[in-house]
Amino acid sequence: MSQRARTLAIDIGGTGLKALVLDHAGAPLTDRAREETPKPSTPTAVLEVLDRVVAPLGAFDRVSVGFPGVVVDGVTHSAPNLGAEWKGFPLVDTLKRRFAKPVRALNDAGVQGFGIVRGKGTELVLTLGTGMGFALFVDGRYVPNLELAHHPFRKGKTYEEYIGAKALEEVGKKAWNRRVERVIAQIQPVFNPTTVYLGGGNAKKLKIDLPANVKIADNVAGLLGGIALWRDP
Repeated sequence: MSQRARTLAIDIGGTGLKALVLDHAGAPLTDRAREETPKPSTPTAVLEVLDRVVAPLGAFDRVSVGFPGVVVDGVTHSAPNLGAEWKGFPLVDTLKRRFAKPVRALNDAGVQGFGIVRGKGTELVLTLGTGMGFALFVDGRYVPNLELAHHPFRKGKTYEEYIGAKALEEVGKKAWNRRVERVIAQIQPVFNPTTVYLGGGNAKKLKIDLPANVKIADNVAGLLGGIALWRDP
């Protein structure tokens, strides 16, 4: 494929479906298009809305997809914030047929990480959205499918149950901020990260004083990182 290939970057989220087209170097060629994720979020319903998101973006040569769950060999193994119908769904093959283009897919926190990590030491990405995404990078290398979100954290709740969107709605912004602070304090001595990046739509609601190694990431990184999926043949 030409080194000038245009990449359609797609971010499938529990709240929104987003897409834009990137040039060969990963710079945006279009504005970001977005629509709400349909409810229920079945594969059929999501792909129909995705068609509308992609339609105005113009030509592209290949596709990168960030997906909110475990993806192995192009097949989705879990998607707690979308629904059980996604278990075992052949996402990559389905999109290849739909777009008639080559497709690669990865967990969405991993894609976002590729858009922001510096490639030095241990770097973590936590996405605060409908749920909680997590990605680990070691010297720029992504460690796939670590689902910290579903690990027990505190008082019988998983990390995702503790700081996901439902928790924010239930306890309010002030208490939710304190919860995020506790999560950050918990993961620091476990991973000893060089940097922790906080992304996702709810990261902008954080009002706490962050440790020096914790940064708020621009949410568009979830799309810009899509170019990294095509760095290797």
